[in-house]
Amino acid sequence: MAAKPAAVANAGEPDPVRVGFTASRKVGGAVQRNRAKRRLRAAARAVMPGAVVPGFDYVLVARGAVLTCRYADLESTLRAAMAELSKAQARAAAPARATALPASSAPPSPPSTAL
Repeated sequence: MAAKPAAVANAGEPDPVRVGFTASRKVGGAVQRNRAKRRLRAAARAVMPGAVVPGFDYVLVARGAVLTCRYADLESTLRAAMAELSKAQARAAAPARATALPASSAPPSPPSTAL
């Protein structure tokens, strides 16, 4: 799963949340790929409403295990991934800590090199 900031929306409108689903041919034929995406859509519908950050685009990539795992496991894995993404997004949005500068007003002198 990946998330990135969405393109800037019009001022005054709420930020949209877009979710995309994809499955490569490694997952299987068209029937298996569509089934994997349907399972991901159902899990996303159950998990994402309270876990998404407005203004971000989310892409869920189906792997082969999506077809064989229990639905409860799929939901719990998606919940864990959303929690991890939320933490990463919060860290990225937090301001960088300022480092303490020396109290002297003069700039530090360059180190001398003795030859």
